[in-house]
Amino acid sequence: MDKKEPCCIKVNLPGGVISAGDLYELLLIAENAGAQAIRIGNRQQLFFCIDASQLEDLEMDMLRAEVSYEINEDEFPNIISSYVTDAIFNTESWIKEGVYKDIFDLFNFKPRLKINLVDQHQTFVPFFSGNFNFITSNISNYWYLYVRFPKTTDIYCWPSMVYSDDIPLLSQTAEKVIMAHKAQFYDRQKINHQKFHDLVMAQNDFVTQPITEPLKLPDFQLPYYEGINRYVNNKYWLGIYRRNELFPLEFMKDICTICLKNRIGQLYTTPWKSLLIKGISEADRKEWGSILNKHLINVRHASNELNWQLENLNSESLELKQQLVRIFEEYDLRTYRLCFAIKMQPKTGLPGSIIIKKQLPDVFNILHTSDFNPNSKDYVTYREEVPKVDLARCLIELCNHFYSILIDDSISPSVLPNETDEKETHYIYQCQSCFSIYDQTFGDIVNDITPGIDFQTLDEYTCPICDSPKSSFIRIENSMDSIGWRGNL
Repeated sequence: MDKKEPCCIKVNLPGGVISAGDLYELLLIAENAGAQAIRIGNRQQLFFCIDASQLEDLEMDMLRAEVSYEINEDEFPNIISSYVTDAIFNTESWIKEGVYKDIFDLFNFKPRLKINLVDQHQTFVPFFSGNFNFITSNISNYWYLYVRFPKTTDIYCWPSMVYSDDIPLLSQTAEKVIMAHKAQFYDRQKINHQKFHDLVMAQNDFVTQPITEPLKLPDFQLPYYEGINRYVNNKYWLGIYRRNELFPLEFMKDICTICLKNRIGQLYTTPWKSLLIKGISEADRKEWGSILNKHLINVRHASNELNWQLENLNSESLELKQQLVRIFEEYDLRTYRLCFAIKMQPKTGLPGSIIIKKQLPDVFNILHTSDFNPNSKDYVTYREEVPKVDLARCLIELCNHFYSILIDDSISPSVLPNETDEKETHYIYQCQSCFSIYDQTFGDIVNDITPGIDFQTLDEYTCPICDSPKSSFIRIENSMDSIGWRGNL
């Protein structure tokens, strides 16, 4: 191997969570090996690149720190979870921090197939991007399981619900069955689901519950996941997205230092390749703002730039995304309740409402799910063999087509509720300091305002994001809600 050849180091973070102390130690190891930045992957893992000449020293440092890693490989996919959403993007579920951690601790093997642990009440973390997709039920500590067989779009609903403590063992058993019977369950057009179930159940006894009602997922809505935002108990969370996917090491070290100083134990990575920190106190907001200023970190990108899924470490897809986003911005394109995926490689499993799939150099097919929900695997071909120069025009046409279908009631109203109701009379109120939204349809959880309360009837009101007074809000038509703040309130 050429000593100057770059090597990609991948570190899995089970569930997308890491302690501030462990991350700081990892950053020092990366820095000592010559790295300048880290990246976050679409399965909540970390990447950094170094020269091959630094590998020997890196391996010694990783061994001392007891960090498991891969070099230029992805044999062991990260276990992803919706732990990051807890108390921020959903508060109604039985699954909390302790349950997530208990399940992570029971994994005594490194999975070779993708595992997702996802709360059914959120839409931030993809439901079906794994091979074993565990989704919470309405019964405490029981999960639905949907198996997506490797290299296929075949999804099998496990006929019973799975107990939390059995998730690791069932995953390991099912993986062994698939790997031992690849001719039947791996990259096959037809799968015998019953035979797969029988082979798995023959290996171990599992605690199960019968499925008494089908899984019902919420309509897709990607919450705005950037900036400093208030949530419960007067605490704040900070979301950081990087347009070039690079998080400079010096910036990340400062982040860890503040976390350790202020006793913020954990940091979270997201499937949208962003970083999230919870538990920031009111007294510390200024210090966090100073760090963002010091490193010139922008935390207010447009929503139509944040709703993209890209392959990891793929400069071609990143460049294409940036080109398309610039055109979307110029066109002022509405993409509310849509998300995009760019697939340069076959069978990547990336979720998206609209899929841009490479066929030949600078030639793409455009697909979308039948109901424009990214959690579906039922794809419809919209355009074939589209030259790269025509991609933006076709995507704009497809987005506009999506909204025209809604107006014609050709898509179930559950895809985009209340979008066409009372368009001329329904108003929302927008803060002119931070652009957050008050909509009486949803109320304001942070300020304990129940749904249905007209903004005009509130005697006093302060913005839940930036604390601006009621006088800072202006009335606008409901069509402006594509800014996306509603998901945070």
